[in-house]
Amino acid sequence: MEIIPAIDIIDGKCVRLTQGDYQQKTIYNEDPLEVAKQFEDAGLRRLHLVDLDGAKAGAVKNWKVLESIAGKTGMVIDFGGGIKTEPDLKVVFESGAAMATIGSLAVKDETTFTRWLKQYGPEKFLLGADVKNERIAVGGWLETTEIWIYDFIENYLRHGINQLFCTDVSKDGKLEGPSTPLYLSIIERFPGLQLIASGGVSSMQDLEDLERAGCKAAIVGKAIYENRISLSQLKIYHTHAN
Repeated sequence: MEIIPAIDIIDGKCVRLTQGDYQQKTIYNEDPLEVAKQFEDAGLRRLHLVDLDGAKAGAVKNWKVLESIAGKTGMVIDFGGGIKTEPDLKVVFESGAAMATIGSLAVKDETTFTRWLKQYGPEKFLLGADVKNERIAVGGWLETTEIWIYDFIENYLRHGINQLFCTDVSKDGKLEGPSTPLYLSIIERFPGLQLIASGGVSSMQDLEDLERAGCKAAIVGKAIYENRISLSQLKIYHTHAN
């Protein structure tokens, strides 16, 4: 199972929010590039980069950070937060993202997203599903829809998506452990899906549980910044996994 560290950006700095609340933010580093280099030195190959200013504004804001990390590391970066228009999508790809992370747009504007899938290829997108009680949540989780997670996945599998990360919003940023039962049930239904766990990972034990459940990767953020999981542990895990 691959470990994908997360860097969340506000004002060009590396931060974390608790449960998506901009009032509950902690700044961990003024320089996200420094953080990315530490991840790369630990043998991690992928990076989940989230533009929180962009997510709030509905337009990409922190593409300079993406450009600097893509230019100065060899990490495979997925970048998300506020990608709603084709010009923004182009900026993200031109700034060095391997994949654009799409969440709310896939829920609210299926026409545009499916057009992009055809135009750029599904492998250029990482689909994100925020879930509350098996229903899709959007808009920084403020709004829960009636869309059942399984219907949502099935729909986009038909359009060629094969990689999806799923966040249980009740767990995110709380370090209480991930939603392993939810992931198990998704993997049982869609065995071909590359499912990436996200939210709640608080220990190496959590990562082992997710791997056993069949997750292909796990996004880890706060647990690293709060030193619940050290980079040296991830390095050892990574060496054993390969």
